[in-house]
This record gives sequence, C-alpha cells and structure tokens, in this order.
Amino acid sequence: MKKILITGGAGFIGSHVVRRFVKNYANYHIFNLDALTYAGNLENIADIEKSSNYTFIKGDIVNADFINQLFEKHQFDGVIHLAAESHVDRSITDPLAFVKTNVIGTMNLLNAAKTIWTNDANDKRFYHVSTDEVYGSLGATGLFTETTPYDPNSPYSASKASSDHFVRAYGETYGLPYVITNCSNNYGPNHFPEKLIPLFINNIINNKALPVYGDGKYTRDWLYVIDHAIAIDLVFHNGKNHETYNIGGFNEWQNIDLVRLLCRQMDGKLGREAGESEKLITHVKDRPGHDLRYAIDASKINKELGWKPSVTFEEGLNQTIDWFLANEEWLKNVTSGEYSKYYEKQYS
Repeated sequence: MKKILITGGAGFIGSHVVRRFVKNYANYHIFNLDALTYAGNLENIADIEKSSNYTFIKGDIVNADFINQLFEKHQFDGVIHLAAESHVDRSITDPLAFVKTNVIGTMNLLNAAKTIWTNDANDKRFYHVSTDEVYGSLGATGLFTETTPYDPNSPYSASKASSDHFVRAYGETYGLPYVITNCSNNYGPNHFPEKLIPLFINNIINNKALPVYGDGKYTRDWLYVIDHAIAIDLVFHNGKNHETYNIGGFNEWQNIDLVRLLCRQMDGKLGREAGESEKLITHVKDRPGHDLRYAIDASKINKELGWKPSVTFEEGLNQTIDWFLANEEWLKNVTSGEYSKYYEKQYS
C-alpha cells in the first residue's frame, strides 16, 4: 500500500483532495498533515475520519525536526503539498508569517523528501500546489500560460513564487521528481469565510455590508474546488515529472459583476425582493498592490490529461450557495470560532 502525505488537508482545497483520495484509492494510505491554524477545520473531513486508509497528524511544516522524523517514520511514496498561508490581506499585515509557512515550510518538506528518496526516487512524486498570482497582473487582454514570467506583487504571491522556484531547483539540482500546478481563484463548499464568495454569502444572510475594493472592476478566473480536486488527482497520477500545469475555470468575472450575480441568486433562494441584497454593496478603499486581472490558459492540462471544468460559474455558484444554506451550523461555528473546540481537546 502506497503512503501519500497531503499537507493542509483540513483546509478548504485540501479537504476536498483528501476526501477524493481516501474514497477513490483503497490501495493508498492517506496521511493528512495540518497545523490546524484558523483556516484548518476537521469538520471539513469528519465524514472520512474513521476510514481505515486515513490518518490525521497535527503538525507544522515549519518544524524541520518534526517533518524529518515524520518522513523517516512513514517513508512516504508521494507528497501533495497544499499547506499554505493564502490570504493576500493577511500577507500585507504579516508578511513574515507567509515566508515561514510558504517558503521555509516547503523547504522542510523538500529536504525530507530528498533525504528519504535519495536511493530510490522511482514512482515517487512531490506535487506542489501553487497559485496564478505568481504571474502578477494582466492587462485587458492575454492569458497566463505555464511559460509566463513570474512577477508577484504581494507578499503572498512572492512567497508562493519563491516556493515554486525552490521546488524546481530541487528537481534540477537533486533530481527530485516533482510537478507544480498554478490554479486560479477557488470557490465552493467548506470555503473559509474570509474570502470573497463565502464572506459575502454570510454577510447577505445576516444583512451585513458587502465591502467591494475600489470600483470593483478587478477581474478573476474562478475554479470550482471539486473540479480542482479532480485536476489534482489527474496531475498526481498522469502528469509528467518536472512539468507545470495551469488549472483555471475558464470563468473570468469582474468582482462587481460576480457580487451582483451572487446577490441575485441569494435573493431568490432567501425569498427576498429582487435587488434587496445589492443595497448591501459598499465600495471601500482599495488594498495596496491589487492586481487588475488574472486569467488562466488551461489548454495544456486539457490537451495532455483531458481535464476541463464540469460546471459553469453560474452552476458552481448556485451549488456553493445551496451548500452554505444547508450548512448554516458549519458557517456559524466557523465565523464564531466554535469549530476549533472540535480538536482543541484532542490535539492541544
């Protein structure tokens, strides 16, 4: 049985990846490593926690000794590395935290993998999950491709760009078998409500302001998280070593248009008058270093691995809203901090 380490598996994207691998691959034992910081929530994966091919480990990738001991003990055959600080606003106020987790943490994993795979790297794989934000900002036209030069503009994107470079360097210098994916903005079930879509769903439910940066004309490509998990599965199993794959949803939306669509869908589901939720939109001062537009060219993963999004943005957003409305207790626990009590007694 192969042993696969998934880091950040109690987080938003990670929980969907862990669930998919645990349920679909009985020949794998999945080890979920998560530090259970504010965005890590074991309720996200409560449905698979008793599975015989699953083990949760609480730990921090910044702790090199701990990571080395973990790799030595379990002799992992593969790593899917999702653990990261990921919120741009937080990176502006505390950039060093992003360097520690996203750069040093990734280095610790690379060093540990390099050590245990020194004599036998056959059938091993280090999969590093990254972001389209490493490419910087696009103008009104064009798409990010796998060969777009890096040009990060925030501490978050700079930290992810650095970790990408280290992964490639370990591949070239030490022969470490790796793949990298750079994805666009994810959305979907279990999304921690600091990001735009879940935050605004929660605010609309509670009739709170919807703060839109600047004029709201910043453009993002949106990727349904379940589609992303499917793509990660494909790349892990069928991607080529030392290759990068961009994963995008082919869904470009200006923030203000997205928010208005969200308001319309929420009004319909909550039985409110049309236009009621749009009254909550409030334009606020722009954040520093705000990139104008991101857009992914995902043709490589489509041509080589056959992946494409399974839903349109409107369909995915509709499913996302339905999930949050059906799981208001989860949303209340997360926004209040009550979810952390689920694991504090077990892992304190």
